[in-house]
Amino acid sequence: MRPVLVFRHSPTEGPGYFTTFLDRHDIPWRLVRIDAGDAVPENLNGASGVCLMGGPMSVNDDLPWIPPLLARVRQAVASDIPVIGHCLGAQLMSKALGGTVGANPAKEIGWGDVRITDADAARSWLGDTTHPMLAFHWHGETFTLPPGAARILDSAWCANQAFVLNDRHIGMQCHVEMTPELVVSWCDNGAGEVAASSSPGVQPVEVIQADLPTRIARLHQLADKIYFRWIQGLIK
Repeated sequence: MRPVLVFRHSPTEGPGYFTTFLDRHDIPWRLVRIDAGDAVPENLNGASGVCLMGGPMSVNDDLPWIPPLLARVRQAVASDIPVIGHCLGAQLMSKALGGTVGANPAKEIGWGDVRITDADAARSWLGDTTHPMLAFHWHGETFTLPPGAARILDSAWCANQAFVLNDRHIGMQCHVEMTPELVVSWCDNGAGEVAASSSPGVQPVEVIQADLPTRIARLHQLADKIYFRWIQGLIK
């Protein structure tokens, strides 16, 4: 099978549970380390899917790798190669496909429920559940829906938590890829940002790190549904 290209934009925001899931399903993948100077491929020949991870930068920053990566997203969608975006990754998808990215009304850091907003569009990804689902958040910006996309999730502090396009591509403002190690690492690196924030959507570090095994298990229940649906579209 062709590999999934996984784009990492920050050394601290690796693929986490996403590649654990791929390994469990014997799906090959290749890490493109944008943060370490890897070049954005000139085309997607040989890729079964495209995964975009998070990062502390903005998609509106003047960074040399952003325009070619936006072009690869457009190429993937035009070629029916499934794309999945996590946080910054979803913002890259939105901008590439005609949406915009700007400040969210409130910074959102920590654990919080996401809620289904369109049961029909969400059904193939999340089943028939109508109950809120636990997700992890760490963002100050958010995206608008690109043309043709359907919003499937929101949260108390962010209207656009996930969108799907053509029932093949999904962009998520939230992070479903977290592991206990990633949560602890982000809290260590971001403790100053958390302490300096007055946003009602930001939780203290000690709250974020409380009861991690239980929270991670619930998060991975959500991730399993989304990832399993996404891999059904991979190019063989």
